[in-house]
Amino acid sequence: MEQTLVIAMVGMLGIGAQWLAWRTGWPAIVLMLAAGFLAGPILGLFSPEHAFGDLLEPMVAIGVALILFEGGLSLDFRELRHAGDGVWRLVIFGVPLGWLFGSLAAHSIGGLEWPVAILFAGILVVTGPTVVMPLLRQSSVQPRPAAILKWEAIVNDPLGALCAVVAYEYFRRIAEFPDAGLFEVVPPLILAAIIAGIIGYVAAAAIAWSFPRGAVPEYLKVPVLLTTVIVVFVFSNTIEHEAGLVAVTVMGIALANMNVQSLRSIHPFKQNVAVLLISGLFILLSASLEFADLAYLNWSFGLFLLALLFVVRPATILLSLLGSSVPWNERLFLAWIAPRGIVLVAISGLFALRLADIGFDGRALIGLSFAVVVATIVAHGFTIDLVARLLKIKGSNRPGMIIVGSTPWTNALADMLREMETPVMVVDSSWQRLAPARQKGLPFYHGEILNEATEHNLDLTPYSVLVAATENEAYNALVCNEFAYEIGRDRVFQLGESVDDRDRHTLPNSIRGRALFESGFGVEDVNERQAQGWVFRKTKLSDEFGFEAAQQRLPDAANMLLLVRHDGTIRFFTHAAHPEPRAGDTIVSFSPPQRRTPGEVAAKRASKKQKQRPAGENA
Repeated sequence: MEQTLVIAMVGMLGIGAQWLAWRTGWPAIVLMLAAGFLAGPILGLFSPEHAFGDLLEPMVAIGVALILFEGGLSLDFRELRHAGDGVWRLVIFGVPLGWLFGSLAAHSIGGLEWPVAILFAGILVVTGPTVVMPLLRQSSVQPRPAAILKWEAIVNDPLGALCAVVAYEYFRRIAEFPDAGLFEVVPPLILAAIIAGIIGYVAAAAIAWSFPRGAVPEYLKVPVLLTTVIVVFVFSNTIEHEAGLVAVTVMGIALANMNVQSLRSIHPFKQNVAVLLISGLFILLSASLEFADLAYLNWSFGLFLLALLFVVRPATILLSLLGSSVPWNERLFLAWIAPRGIVLVAISGLFALRLADIGFDGRALIGLSFAVVVATIVAHGFTIDLVARLLKIKGSNRPGMIIVGSTPWTNALADMLREMETPVMVVDSSWQRLAPARQKGLPFYHGEILNEATEHNLDLTPYSVLVAATENEAYNALVCNEFAYEIGRDRVFQLGESVDDRDRHTLPNSIRGRALFESGFGVEDVNERQAQGWVFRKTKLSDEFGFEAAQQRLPDAANMLLLVRHDGTIRFFTHAAHPEPRAGDTIVSFSPPQRRTPGEVAAKRASKKQKQRPAGENA
């Protein structure tokens, strides 16, 4: 089969599996495994080894390097400080303990020879943010255990790769020089790792110096960065085998902590590249599986999986957190949850190709890594919600709203949402403007939403919707455009009517948020109506009291703003979308004050007096 056709099939299967995961909520990694295995060994549509030959190994190696760089770029130590000492304990004590216990289990229970067992156990210290984060969002765990799991996954991703590199290089040296002693093998490895780290750091410093000074134009920043990563990887490998993985990991971590403002603009494209690489590598590796590789998945490996789930992980966590401030219910939760992801499969696939060169059977690693991924995702994915509930660390799972701008209108909206038990956060850079929100006891964040420091101090995970409603509509558009990628273009809203993109005097719709209200009220419109006494009203729908009845009860000038479904999902009424209200929904409208007739006022007073009379008193 032509290579171009194979590349097209790999892309179609990988991105198709990602899209299906988004639509269904199933784990993307499992769907990609199924797609690759179906296309490769089952249906025989293509064989990566046959299609790419000797190019397969360098393709996988460069893909792994870019994934590790992207993972290192996520490791910002400023944000890590907010996770407490639990993460540091899981790194300092947990990584070596997990490596040791995993090696013993892989050899004594799984039946792997010692070099393969030690290398595989080094990779198993990773958990993987690409699978941990969706599980946390699904189960809505309390902030502290969620933060520990998140940062353990981010930090241990590159550490697991480094453990595998150290193990592989040690056994490669032993294979080349069988009579060499420990002190003849280890110091050169340490020196090579230090040199690789220096190369990665120097490359990061060069990027951090050149990008903000305009030495590289905007349209070349992403190509220059990706090319630099590949050059650093290849150059470091010429110094020492697999030292390139150390270099690109250090480069990513260094860049993440150099506060390079111009890197912010390339994050969306960087993440797109990561998605493409993950999808492609996963399909290639799963399609490379052969039924002979599955022979290793026997009863002994089944026992190893049980030991990994019920002995290795719990022992690692509980020993690492001894004497820490983490409560025991959270420790038990952390001891159970440890899903593995793409980094485990990618690194295993890379070293499976390399171990044969030094005389060890590494083909087992691909099948074993896929088995670990599936087992941990299934075991932890289907139980995380139950375990969190039993251990009483379940957080709120209702979607929330971030409101940018503290004004009388936004504070009234936030107050209404709080009454409906919808999580809400008012964000403003002015302490004075936040005064009314603080006086009402509304949750607030004092800071500039566009400042990079906000990413480290404000957890956006609980919020599914953003509303920008400051006095400046251009600033509102800037906020919506900035957060559209992270939250979703269809979930960022602002005041102001959408405009004709052909009008060169207005902001184009492509950078605006969706317009609030079907009528497209702007900032001046809502402020004027607020001053006239307009208020937010909520109306609960039922089978007997439908949407049409609710509309009839409201004043004619009332404008529907949003509805909140029974599960907390928020849907807005806009010029582009009109959600279908149903029984159980709560409608929020922005309405003028209702003018009652003298008869209605008298009837209400009489009713109030009747309720205030003591029980048993006659009228």
